[in-house]
Amino acid sequence: MAKPKRLYQVWKGNNKFFFGGRLIFGPDARSLIVTLLLILIPVVIFCTLVARNLLHEIPAYNAGYAILVVTIVFTIYVLFLLLLTSARDPGIVLRSSRPPEDEFGYESSASVEAGGRLSQSAQLPRTREVFVNGLPVRVKYCETCMVYRPPRCSHCSVCDNCVERFDHHCPWVGQCIGKRNYRSFFLFVSSSALLCIFVFSMSALYMKFLVDEHGTVWKAMKESPASVVLMVYSFVLLWFVGGLTGFHLYLIGSNQTTYENFRHRVDSRMNVYDRGCTNNFLEVFCTKTEPSRHNFRANVNDDTAEPSKGSTYEAHKRNSDEGRRAKVEEDLEIGNDLLKVSQRRDSEEAGDIRSRGRDTLPQKLSDADFGLGLEPQTSPLRYDDYSSSLDRRNERMRV
Repeated sequence: MAKPKRLYQVWKGNNKFFFGGRLIFGPDARSLIVTLLLILIPVVIFCTLVARNLLHEIPAYNAGYAILVVTIVFTIYVLFLLLLTSARDPGIVLRSSRPPEDEFGYESSASVEAGGRLSQSAQLPRTREVFVNGLPVRVKYCETCMVYRPPRCSHCSVCDNCVERFDHHCPWVGQCIGKRNYRSFFLFVSSSALLCIFVFSMSALYMKFLVDEHGTVWKAMKESPASVVLMVYSFVLLWFVGGLTGFHLYLIGSNQTTYENFRHRVDSRMNVYDRGCTNNFLEVFCTKTEPSRHNFRANVNDDTAEPSKGSTYEAHKRNSDEGRRAKVEEDLEIGNDLLKVSQRRDSEEAGDIRSRGRDTLPQKLSDADFGLGLEPQTSPLRYDDYSSSLDRRNERMRV
């Protein structure tokens, strides 16, 4: 009898799994090596060439030892946040093994197939209407995962998964940023900014001691070129992680995601998710992280490892391939644009983003969040009812 496979072994996304499915990374997990080197190399140089010399410069109350201990502990904390962000499920939505055929509609197609026969393509309603905070919001159908996405969910073309409260795909951590790892991502970015400030300050302090000892800045720079390099490196890196921290503080305060802000330019006055600045921060930092919808180590049956290949499924898959390819570049552009946003001053970020929103005409919420809004809709339903029914349907397909 064949040994049953586990879910991570037949996973349809592009994720990479380690330690028997206990850790899940994105397909670009190798970029973590670059991120680790960008953190560890300057910290090692600082500890060996700067902090060690401060042990003799500040002998009182063992302050020099405190600087060295703080650097090591804070670096371990930053690396822990990086692993917590990269190696966990960001909030992947359960897939369906086949389209909901009971909701298919059929319409004539003007295209002529080889052989001269008119084709008839299966069409699902592109959107459904659910209620969020008492207001109607349209959710789109995902042609890859074959489910109606929950509100604020989007399909990442890099990982090939639908992710709840999708923010962006971050190439620096090699993972999608979503509902379950956004908090750790923000803490990682903000803690990295604080680490840059600390290294810059301590390196500048050591340079001051050298200037007092040798008399000139030039002699001090010749005595400790590592301090100069660390100061320049920390200053440049601070523009990136510091600007990114300020940008995400604005997003948290207005209850937006990077995806919504870059692609849809949500007007804060029309944001149904905005609960006020204080409650928005409490929602991100003081709520319990929901458990993953997936048990990647669970056994799966052979009949659930691959979706059904009926005629309806094949027709639906052909219609979805083009849309999947078109979305890849769009998702990657969001991650690349974050570098530009992070280089703005914190004081200018909020004004720039608001002015960008005023440059465009106001849009309806449904238009801003879910495209043009011209697709056919089904009857409205509450999001809680929709989510629970979706979970029940997918649980029946799993062991």
